[in-house]
Amino acid sequence: MSDTTQDGALATSKSPSEDAGLSPAELARKYGLSVSGARPGLAEYVRQLWDRRHFIIAFSRAKLVAQYSQAKLGQIWQVATPLLNALVYYLIFGLILDAGRGINKHDYIPFLVIGVFVFTFTQSSLMAGVRAIPGNIGLVRALHFPRASLPISFSLQQLQQLLFSMIVVFVVTIGFGNYPRLSWLLVIPALVLQFAFNTGLALVFGRMGSKTPDLAQLMPFVTRTWMYASGVMFSISEMLKGKPAWIADVLQWNPAAIYMDLIRYALIDTYGRENLPPHVWAFAVGWAVVIGLGGFVYFWKAEERYGRG
Repeated sequence: MSDTTQDGALATSKSPSEDAGLSPAELARKYGLSVSGARPGLAEYVRQLWDRRHFIIAFSRAKLVAQYSQAKLGQIWQVATPLLNALVYYLIFGLILDAGRGINKHDYIPFLVIGVFVFTFTQSSLMAGVRAIPGNIGLVRALHFPRASLPISFSLQQLQQLLFSMIVVFVVTIGFGNYPRLSWLLVIPALVLQFAFNTGLALVFGRMGSKTPDLAQLMPFVTRTWMYASGVMFSISEMLKGKPAWIADVLQWNPAAIYMDLIRYALIDTYGRENLPPHVWAFAVGWAVVIGLGGFVYFWKAEERYGRG
């Protein structure tokens, strides 16, 4: 179609565009466009994480090495810190408050050391999860990768630290007359389940911490309360004699207490089945599945919001 202008020139009018009247969503579908940083489907998200497994492992190792790089004793602090905590708890709870009631006196130190190391594994994973996004905000904003890589990597870092520390746990246990036997193999499934639980916990608090960074200031008080309620320094059943049975059940079935008790049962000869709550392995698996998978889905649902203000 053409028209003649006032000066005699010929002007053409363009026919209406084929895209006229299309909504932004329709235009995106037409040209195969997608929202930048949009959350992928759950199966695709899992595939992306698997593709970045080498990054997750390398990042966790780098963080582990860098953690004590400024200290003269370096990686020795991985073991020295929980050992010093165990010493303080032994002086206060073992000698002064006699918190070892109901536990073989000869085995109270292995009981305490296992409790401190195993609970520290969960505590450190939780705290690392809270700081995973705010503490690496530059990385999150600069690169595109599945954000769950960070909490998972930090949980893996804590697992590597615990495995290194378990050498000390074994030495202490053997030093007090508990020699290796078949039950020691139970440590493997117990730690695998605890790692799954810890990772889910890190993912849950990773999402919460990304939205509320001040949560990191509150969590030490929460984890300290959790530690005292989990029987790190004492036998829950012995300390709660005379109290309503449901109180002891609630405390013994909390996941931190369950994973500690399983490892104590595996390593300490005198720590028998009577010290474990009923269906302890079922609860251990249940906590790992519910928190591990639930935490992963909970974190994934906010994938597109991490690092955006």
